[in-house]
Amino acid sequence: MSDHPLDAAIALSPQGEHTSRGRTSAAYANMIGPFGGITAAQALNAVLQHPELLGEPIALTVNFAAALADGEFEVTARPARTNRSTQHWIIEMRQGGATVLTATAVTAVRRETWSPPDPPMPEVARPHDVPLPLSRSGVEWVNRYETRFLEGGLPSTWDGSDLGHSRTRVWMRDSPPRVLDFASLTGIADVFFPRIWLRRSLFVPVGTVSMTVYFHASAAELQAIGEGFLFGQAEGQGFHNGYLDQKAQLWSEAGQLVATSHQIMYFKE
Repeated sequence: MSDHPLDAAIALSPQGEHTSRGRTSAAYANMIGPFGGITAAQALNAVLQHPELLGEPIALTVNFAAALADGEFEVTARPARTNRSTQHWIIEMRQGGATVLTATAVTAVRRETWSPPDPPMPEVARPHDVPLPLSRSGVEWVNRYETRFLEGGLPSTWDGSDLGHSRTRVWMRDSPPRVLDFASLTGIADVFFPRIWLRRSLFVPVGTVSMTVYFHASAAELQAIGEGFLFGQAEGQGFHNGYLDQKAQLWSEAGQLVATSHQIMYFKE
């Protein structure tokens, strides 16, 4: 096994036919509990290592019922239905006898078909032409990612002014660099900070309620990207009565769309 912190964080030990045991990782600690992207990757890994797996992930939806406490957890991944080319999974993560996460996933056997590059990646500066941020967040998980912002970084002044938009454009990859796969792509899809922080210039309490990642690349295509950067673009789509919806797109340096994601988050003011 790799000694990369992500591989250590998503490692699971089989405990039965559909159940595995894992442990939270201090390397991905957030303000409360672990970074949601790594928890989602742990849930997906229960599917990826399952002996009945058919094909590769095309969709993952994770519902965060509660923040994980530091320590062990159990995750159950069960194929609810297997068709000729698709497989539907039900996933549950439990800790201390209580459910902390529910999820569904769809895996599939892909076949080569017409595949246009739509939507195309915006024309932007290359990763190493974009400087690293001058400062980093105090939470540990942020150190697990190299981020180079072209637009829409964290506000320099938290003054409550309405920016009028919530778009972020950023080059991202694991830190230290790691060859891309479905687990690491799941984590990177959650790197975008809450859109309300940018839109309102307010550091309000927030938390992801549900996150969906759609995978548009095969394992071989992710392997070919290697340790390269992904270009990410995120925007808020609705801020209404305590909840916000934000979408994101992720392209390879070569311009291939590799994943899209949506999140619904709560916020307090």
